[in-house]
Amino acid sequence: MSTQTALADLEQEIAAPGAGPDRLRLVDTPFVPEVRLHLAEDAILWWARMEAAAGRSLPPPYWASVWAGGQALARHLLDHPELAAGRRVLDLAAGSGLVAIAAALAGADEVVANDIDPYAVAAVTVNARANRVRVAADSDDLLDGVADADLLVAGDALYDAGLAARVLPYLRRCADHGVEVLVGDPDRGHLPPDGLELVASYPVPTTEPSVDSPVRRVQVLRPR
Repeated sequence: MSTQTALADLEQEIAAPGAGPDRLRLVDTPFVPEVRLHLAEDAILWWARMEAAAGRSLPPPYWASVWAGGQALARHLLDHPELAAGRRVLDLAAGSGLVAIAAALAGADEVVANDIDPYAVAAVTVNARANRVRVAADSDDLLDGVADADLLVAGDALYDAGLAARVLPYLRRCADHGVEVLVGDPDRGHLPPDGLELVASYPVPTTEPSVDSPVRRVQVLRPR
């Protein structure tokens, strides 16, 4: 699917009348109310309806929910705008674009939000528009190269072992080339035993149905 087709789908969804748990709504982000996002009340129901309408499988809509690691990292950038102000920022595995939008609000000179899911690229576009900021959306797989940025941010990009095995060497390689790297992670079990140091820790409201606690402790980390 092309990113233009995905964008047309999301724009149609946003403009369609009606309400319900399987619809997208523009809402304040729980831990980052400065940012509004188009999110699904129930992303699984939204996914099922869209797949039924398309008559084919679609990628999981990770962008339609707000993830703990991204919330903590976005909060950190807004509370410490000097990290992004005047700099070129790359948001890796951007999903909804929350962290990229926070970087733009913090005064970044240039922001690129990268995700290989065309729907995520479309979500970045509509969400940046809703927040009146400029964010470029990119769908390339960047993990074999080095970021062309001053600051690389990755919120909740280590959610499974296979992805972590590719993302962690990329983060290290970027850091070795002089890129400042910040990672937001609620410890999903794929952090390396060493190599990252704690920058900050935040109690983030839980938005994931599979998590029992109403608050999740999320770390902001950087390579040592």
